[in-house]
Amino acid sequence: MQFVDALTLDAPRRTREGFMAVRAKAARVGVYDYLGSEIDPENKHGLRDKGMVKVLRDEATVFDMAAVRSFVGKPITDDHPTEAVTADNWRQHARGTVMGAIRDGDYLAFDLLLTDADAIAKVDAGKCELSNGYAASLEFGDFAAPDGTKCVARQTSIQGNHVALVDRGRAGPECRISDAFAHCDAIPTTIMEPVMKTIMLDGIPVNLGDAAAVEAAIAKLQDTAAKAATALTDAEAKLSTETGKVAALEKQLADAKAELEPARLDQLVADRAALVAKVKAIAPDLVVDGKTDAEIRRAVVAAKLGDACPKDDAGVAGAFAVLTATNDEKPEVHNLAPAKFADSATVVASIRAARYA
Repeated sequence: MQFVDALTLDAPRRTREGFMAVRAKAARVGVYDYLGSEIDPENKHGLRDKGMVKVLRDEATVFDMAAVRSFVGKPITDDHPTEAVTADNWRQHARGTVMGAIRDGDYLAFDLLLTDADAIAKVDAGKCELSNGYAASLEFGDFAAPDGTKCVARQTSIQGNHVALVDRGRAGPECRISDAFAHCDAIPTTIMEPVMKTIMLDGIPVNLGDAAAVEAAIAKLQDTAAKAATALTDAEAKLSTETGKVAALEKQLADAKAELEPARLDQLVADRAALVAKVKAIAPDLVVDGKTDAEIRRAVVAAKLGDACPKDDAGVAGAFAVLTATNDEKPEVHNLAPAKFADSATVVASIRAARYA
């Protein structure tokens, strides 16, 4: 894992050749804040989504002789390169050399020699902040700093790669080449394996640098959106159906309320009583309780006509009307035998009576 640290610089001096020499205090023993996604990008230790976490850099790691010596002879660069400095790209990036490294209290100090005129001119113009780039391993677990601060990981096996001249170091503007020596707390971050921005898609963290993961997440969201659109269409159709049912029920309710109005209710009672009276007159034993008017009429007609009872309601209504009318109104009986008259005068009188009857 690659890191950068902000450095502090003592007052520089010039050599006879015009080179700039300076001693810089570098990383110190202590506790450092990292994003969980920086130290555990694959979430193997459950830290990726934890926000800021504490990482311990102890004395054994900072002042390990192999770590100290790993910075000696390494290049000074103008800004951090986007790749580790190697023999293949040294000529492209090198602007000076780390001449030595030594312990200075709780700090590791470097002797730096800037040999590039343009880089020296930039320092003179105000580009005075520095940070060192290095690789380190991380040991995950439960660690505690001397002051009791709990840490989730510990740096080990530091390997120096370069020291960068920057416009703005991680430790802030107080860490710069100046006559006054500043003590700064370095705040490391990765540079060789930059952490890509992570966003949440459908509740899942997705690294924007992982094209396949982003594509899969987007496809899933599109599928979810399509299903949601279909569900919405179905829901709208069901809503329309239910709206129609509600309208029909409201109409039925309105009709029922109209049926219960006093005048209408009185009329219904009178009509029912008249119907029952007609039925009892021609079929006194017929039970009418619990039957509708139509059912009562059909029962009467069926009782009177038997198999000749009409099948449809209209026929039943007609037959019922005839049956009840026959009972209520006595039919007029006419003598169909021919009349006998004694003489012609009687015939004339009979015709006149029939005409004006």
